[in-house]
Amino acid sequence: MAIDVATVRKVARLSRIAEPEEVLPALAEQLNGIMQWIEQLAEVDTDGVEPLTSVVNQGLPLREDVVTEGGDASRVLANAPKSVGGFFVVPKVVE
Repeated sequence: MAIDVATVRKVARLSRIAEPEEVLPALAEQLNGIMQWIEQLAEVDTDGVEPLTSVVNQGLPLREDVVTEGGDASRVLANAPKSVGGFFVVPKVVE
């Protein structure tokens, strides 16, 4: 799959990245190199290879699953600048 300057221009516009016109040919060349590398990786035979979650074969350390009395909510909420009904009050970030 070849990426031309028009495609780079379109992707830059869609991602709202302002790139000067003289930079677009170099970006197209770099992206084509990346795509060639991806196509080369696609040729690798991975049949029978188990997926990895880590390169180190080590399990996660587990803590004991024991029942506790839980945290003291009043002490935790004492650090909050504002709380209502046992909950933290935070400023609204979505309008």
